[in-house]
Amino acid sequence: MIVKAIISDAERLSEIAMQSKAVWGYSNDDLETWREDLTITPKIFDENYICKYVLDSKIVGFYVLNSSNLDVYILEFLFIDPNYIKKGIGHQLLLHAIAISKKAKRLQVLSDPNAEAFYTKYGFKVIDNIKSSIPGRLLPKMELQLR
Repeated sequence: MIVKAIISDAERLSEIAMQSKAVWGYSNDDLETWREDLTITPKIFDENYICKYVLDSKIVGFYVLNSSNLDVYILEFLFIDPNYIKKGIGHQLLLHAIAISKKAKRLQVLSDPNAEAFYTKYGFKVIDNIKSSIPGRLLPKMELQLR
């Protein structure tokens, strides 16, 4: 079930983000470098729309949607607990985020390179490549036209 997240969920959401990112085989040093960026703070709750996926009373995934620009919404986070990856939860969360974004013209995401194929399946196109903190690694900036 997808429901709006609340501030008391922040620690669990941050935990999911770190665990999910680790699935791609990044070094512990890289993960620690990203810890602050992957931490869900009260400010993130204030400035974004956050939904969680709850299964058997446990949060197993979430997304963060920035809707501050009426033309372009930005999917800031979409992470799944590694124990629940490949069970359709990411699919449901992304479709939910797309439905919420229909007020905008476009939905963008700065994807992990390992997740590019996931977003491509839903019609996202790479519009740019952004240098990451890891030398030689590019992050695909992707966009879905909504209307």
